[in-house]
Amino acid sequence: MNLPIIYHPDYVTPLPEGHRFPMPKFRQLYELLLSDGVALTEQFHIPSRPPQEWIELVHTPDYVQAYCKGTLDAKAQRRIGLPWSPALVNRTCVAVGGTILTCQMALNHGLACNTAGGTHHAFPNYGSGFCIFNDLAIASRVLQKLGFVWKVLIVDLDVHQGDGTAFIFQDDNSVFTFSMHCEVNFPSTKQKSDLDVPLPVGMEDDAYLQTLASFLPDLLSSVKPDLVLYDAGVDPHVGDCLGKLALTDTGIFRREMQVLSTCVSSGYPVACVIGGGYADDLKSLVWRHSLVHRAASFVYRQCRL
Repeated sequence: MNLPIIYHPDYVTPLPEGHRFPMPKFRQLYELLLSDGVALTEQFHIPSRPPQEWIELVHTPDYVQAYCKGTLDAKAQRRIGLPWSPALVNRTCVAVGGTILTCQMALNHGLACNTAGGTHHAFPNYGSGFCIFNDLAIASRVLQKLGFVWKVLIVDLDVHQGDGTAFIFQDDNSVFTFSMHCEVNFPSTKQKSDLDVPLPVGMEDDAYLQTLASFLPDLLSSVKPDLVLYDAGVDPHVGDCLGKLALTDTGIFRREMQVLSTCVSSGYPVACVIGGGYADDLKSLVWRHSLVHRAASFVYRQCRL
């Protein structure tokens, strides 16, 4: 079987003119993977909307219901940064289902990729920074509840600290949170991950990859996770609107190869989500998001999964 990829056909919600959150990138990523021969149509799996009680394993019922019904107050909506609509509610819930399915397929096949996901700024009772429900946390809890895993390692390489995920799993030994992020960036108030590695503004490829290499292998050896959940945000890129680091396309690809080959060759299954990425040049942004899928396809074949 080829590398499993999760695709969200409805993951395109129109936003006001000039809004920076580029929803069309999700459909364009799917189309690019097909047109470049990175994936075949039969590799894509479409998720379904999970039961609300699964979302409430992480988020408070009052928050889930208020968001789904569109009754959040204006301040809470502004904190999320996305205009509410019934279509966005469905897309958000299905996106959570996509990360759950990605994790399940990673456990079955050793490696799987999502064409969305990585909403790590969502807290139990509120959303933040374009993140409504925390798919990383929900997927971890669901798989634990179903008895598929006990120990999860979240490797978050988005340029912004995974503050919501860190808060959710504080003092929880069953989920280890590792966030390597720009030290001077959103969120202004950082939470405490199990391991935080703040990076200086302007860090380039080699220094970044050397830093990652100094932590990841030891983490795998000490945590020994049943599953690695990898947030492959591309906003550390030098051209990202919200980044402040200076990785190149080559550096991003090397990072993906480093993470995936290190984990998979050591026998740890990996579920990938694409995380953040913000750029005026949508074509270049979609290319960067495709790099984790390109690396995963290579690693999948190389390791004969």
